[in-house]
Amino acid sequence: MKNEILVIDDNFDIRNLISNILKDKNYSVREAANYDQAVFEIDKKLPDIAIVDVKLDKGDKDGIDLLKKIKSMSDLVPVIMISGHANVEMAVESLKLGAYEFITKPFAYDQLLNFISRALENINLKKENQVLENKLFHSFEFVGESIQILKIKKLIKKLSSADSRVLISGPTGSGKELLARKIHKNSLRSKEPFVVLNGALLQPNNYELELFGAENSDGSITSGFLEKAKNGTLLIDEVSEIPLDTQAKILRVLIDQKFKRTNGTKDIFVNTRIISSTSKDLKNEVLIGNFREDLYHRLNVVPIELPKLSSRTEDIPLLIKYFQQKVSEINGIPEVELNTSDDLLYSYNWPGNVRELRNLVERISILSQNENKSNVGRLLNEILNQNSTLNTENPNVSMSYPLKQARENFEKNYLLNQLKKNKGNISKTAEFIGMERSALHRKLKSLGIKGIN
Repeated sequence: MKNEILVIDDNFDIRNLISNILKDKNYSVREAANYDQAVFEIDKKLPDIAIVDVKLDKGDKDGIDLLKKIKSMSDLVPVIMISGHANVEMAVESLKLGAYEFITKPFAYDQLLNFISRALENINLKKENQVLENKLFHSFEFVGESIQILKIKKLIKKLSSADSRVLISGPTGSGKELLARKIHKNSLRSKEPFVVLNGALLQPNNYELELFGAENSDGSITSGFLEKAKNGTLLIDEVSEIPLDTQAKILRVLIDQKFKRTNGTKDIFVNTRIISSTSKDLKNEVLIGNFREDLYHRLNVVPIELPKLSSRTEDIPLLIKYFQQKVSEINGIPEVELNTSDDLLYSYNWPGNVRELRNLVERISILSQNENKSNVGRLLNEILNQNSTLNTENPNVSMSYPLKQARENFEKNYLLNQLKKNKGNISKTAEFIGMERSALHRKLKSLGIKGIN
């Protein structure tokens, strides 16, 4: 498919010359002679690249205004500014506003073609990365057979025909965004946009602009996240970080199902599903005054709590196998073979949760190419031992215990890990550790081990 370039210049001879050169290079070309024609062409369809003359045949609107309009619609479209009356201030302003290049007339057409070629390479790379990221999120499955994960999978199915707001809570790296994407993918809105607003990454004074957009003094419109997610799903990630005054405005949107852009007067009606996520205890945030109680109840229609990985270690072998396949597929390398019975995998605390496990598998997969199994196991232990020891307790604290208590602590941790590895199966655990089943039951009772979380 040919790349499309929009050439905007009020000088017919220059516009015609640029267009003919581009057509000779097999580009698809559209033309505009003034601001109004350019707006018509841009609104009809955004080009792959725009070549814009700064001075156009209209006093109050020029190429800088067109640059702002294009960038408000899509930051991915490269805009090459050209001018026969350029100065340093004009060039600096254009580049600050997002222009890809600024060149002065007369210019060598080889130079223009070179800029176009580089711009296309740059934009194609960005688009490929976006597509890849989107494919990865959509192709990644919600893996696990633990009781907690099976309940969540059933809930996802129940939500497929509903449009309820969902609040996902869970520690960092537990898969909150993946879960939100799965809910969207299984919903009636699956073919519409899925948009992520990360509450932790925005400056407080930018929240309203990012959420609601703006009507600018030049007449152009900056779309906010609510409009970008039109008919689709908006994930407000780390919703606890939103300032209280903005929380009040979000609450009003949820109640009225409409909002006004910043500096706007027209009501914009909302048809967007809201999913929120948080790694904090939102109930506690309400109690200490950091989060509005009324907004909490509006968002918390269907609560889902994702468990930390250390509380569902029976899923570790499934996750490792799955990530081995994905890492191999994505990086084009052979699958590495990891020993999923290694005790360290189950005694390690996994502070980064599933994300940390995925990173571990990817790191080992890349570093252990052409290595034997013993080296792979050694690498696994080296990586995990950098952050933790087999005991979750501080070794210095353990050393302060009497021998009997230290032994009991060790036995308890050891048996808990073995039970988790065997999914709570007493018979398999007893066989592995070389103990009679009845004796293991007595030992578990004496240590106060009642079940596996």
